[in-house]
Amino acid sequence: MELGMRRFGRVNWLGLYTLAAREVMRFLVVWTQTLLAPLVTAGLFMMIFSLAVGSGRGAVMGVPFLTFLAPGILMMTVIQNAFANTSSSVVISKVQGNIVDTLMPPLSALELLLGYLAGAVVRGLLVAVAIAAALVLVLGIVPAHPLLALGFVVLGAGFMGALGLVAGIYANKFDQMAAITNFIVTPLAFLSGTFYSVEALPPLLERLTHANPVFYLIDGLRFAVIGVSDSPPALGLTVCLGATGAVCLLAWVLLKRGYRLKA
Repeated sequence: MELGMRRFGRVNWLGLYTLAAREVMRFLVVWTQTLLAPLVTAGLFMMIFSLAVGSGRGAVMGVPFLTFLAPGILMMTVIQNAFANTSSSVVISKVQGNIVDTLMPPLSALELLLGYLAGAVVRGLLVAVAIAAALVLVLGIVPAHPLLALGFVVLGAGFMGALGLVAGIYANKFDQMAAITNFIVTPLAFLSGTFYSVEALPPLLERLTHANPVFYLIDGLRFAVIGVSDSPPALGLTVCLGATGAVCLLAWVLLKRGYRLKA
């Protein structure tokens, strides 16, 4: 009866809140690594490109190069940190042998998915807020469409958080996780129009870029922040919603089956 009361119907709200709080506290206790370090990295990217390109660089899509670059750096940092949050949580639990502590409580696959994603989304939002504040103070960039920007940041964190969960479930060792990060996540992030407009690419590479869902995350956030984009924002939002839903569904199926989680 007590368990039924705590579930408040079909959802174990207490368990879900506890898992989400654990995932948030995981990165808050080491905030210098999880929040401050991404801010410094984003600042270094901006500084290096500013020094390398110089103030004489012409406009890209009608805006100064650093203004064009800023939203891409922001989204790239968000998705990398969202991926790291869920993937590291699962892999560390598996390597240390305490994943059973997460699987034993009366939590459904959907509740596990939402609990893990909560940590990824909160971390992504905090990183985005910190970088956005720096962009306002340093470059004077104020989002043209704040609510749309928030939506793309949440979608980006959710998409890569779910992908990190899938990767963490698949990987049994840290070197497997490193391989996924280096050969899948990093190319997706860097070859997505972060540093350039896809209009400058050859036709084949342009088509391949349009097949990358991360491109639509970065392009959509760029439109929301500075009002320019390579593709229609409505198309980008549709692709991002579909990609996030598909990866979340895959993560739910793996959690439901206990793939590589249960002995």
